[in-house]
Amino acid sequence: MASQFEFDPALAGSLPADFVWGWATAAAQVEGAWDKDGKGVSIWDTFAHTAGKVKDGSTGDDAVRSYDLYATDVALLKKYRARGYRFSLSWARLIPLGGADDAVNEAGVAYYDRLIDGLLAQGITPYVTLFHWDTPQALEDRLCFERFGDRVKDWITFNEPGVYTLAGYAAGVHAPARSSFRERNAEGDSSTEPFIVAHTELVAHAYAADLYKREFKPTQKGTVMITLHGNWSEPWDAGDARDVEAAERAREFEIAWFADPLYKTGDYPASMRAQLGDRLPRFTEEESRLVLGSSEVYGMNSYSAFYVKHRDGPADINDHKGNIEQADENSEGTPRGPASDTYWLRTTPWGWGKLLRWIWARYGVPIYITENGTTAQGEHDWKPKGPDDVLEDPFRIDFFREYLTEVAKASQEGVVIKSYFAWTFTDNYTSSPSPVLLTMLLTSQHGSGLQGTRTASAPRGSISTAPRRRGMRSARRTFWGTTLTTSSRGSRHEGRKHGGEHEARR
Repeated sequence: MASQFEFDPALAGSLPADFVWGWATAAAQVEGAWDKDGKGVSIWDTFAHTAGKVKDGSTGDDAVRSYDLYATDVALLKKYRARGYRFSLSWARLIPLGGADDAVNEAGVAYYDRLIDGLLAQGITPYVTLFHWDTPQALEDRLCFERFGDRVKDWITFNEPGVYTLAGYAAGVHAPARSSFRERNAEGDSSTEPFIVAHTELVAHAYAADLYKREFKPTQKGTVMITLHGNWSEPWDAGDARDVEAAERAREFEIAWFADPLYKTGDYPASMRAQLGDRLPRFTEEESRLVLGSSEVYGMNSYSAFYVKHRDGPADINDHKGNIEQADENSEGTPRGPASDTYWLRTTPWGWGKLLRWIWARYGVPIYITENGTTAQGEHDWKPKGPDDVLEDPFRIDFFREYLTEVAKASQEGVVIKSYFAWTFTDNYTSSPSPVLLTMLLTSQHGSGLQGTRTASAPRGSISTAPRRRGMRSARRTFWGTTLTTSSRGSRHEGRKHGGEHEARR
């Protein structure tokens, strides 16, 4: 029997009628076909093919075969009543040799044409990310705007530039695998490179957004945003002013590092400058002008919350968190939330709600939730007994109910929230340091690699989950958040908190 739940009736109609429900994926994690139809090698192909980088030696060569099976994906999205689908473009599939003057791979363009057209034919809005960690993004901007901009109206320049920077250049556990830790990486400087890379990402985003607004927006009428990561930091001891300050500093190092230059001041937070000094780059006057306001809305990826404790003494040279300590329990022994199958990810709706309000209060721009979800303990061990076997999924159901309840409550209080994309639509390949992360709504039953038949965990009936293998009989499905939306509001929604109005196109 499938698990079911209902939302609090008091929350009915709390979200606008044009609220976008959907799922999110990334090319390197789902497409597969790593060397098919003229695709070049990406930095993640190189990373996964390097001995010792992935725990069991697996690669994303096949991933979950979305390149070959995209039509089935679109059909599933339609069945789940998704209004939007967020995916990324593989630069190596579009310009295999990587140079500004190198040839365009028309087979790659044709694949994304088919995917975009298939989504639009089913009434599903594409949200397209130009850089989701697998490529140097700047070279593809103009090509993508020119080739897909007549149909794609929602562009995301970078996905989680902070995670890409810290995992790739501070910890060295993601591509391109650079850090100061020589037992792990042969090259890199964790004390300087992450901040240089992040600065470059912000400036590159600003120039790409400026290009779009000047040359393409007048005719294409689209929107450009950037998607930032960030989890809530709660004081370990709420009665200790040092922990309260440390929690705010942690939020600034993780979130305001990118968000303050984009939405608030055009510069980095003072707390970062105080700790990092000249290791934190400085914007030129032109860069600051371009960066500030370059993202028209706030793209938000968030999953969990942490208790934060102040740390005595000077910060380590490689510190990037604001000289703090994170804890799973606070000073009173209260745990932050139930554990998932991912060591850092716990269910923390209390922190999620606080984060939504903090972002709105600090920046005052409409929030597009572009990733949120969880893993569940034991899902790696599930073995279907047949094509009709169902994976009961109460942990994930509870997660979505509790987090969406906080979205609805924040919306009732006036926080402008325009979308919710669950991570992720299918199983995806994750290559650091353990290879396979079974995440969110759709799961894959895989043998060697991820190329096997897929199952789908998705709402059925009221609000429930019922996975099935790709190509098997589909059960009736209803999208899990529709009871929270209302038909009484129009498509125009009050936008910037501090002046101006944001108009939704749908």
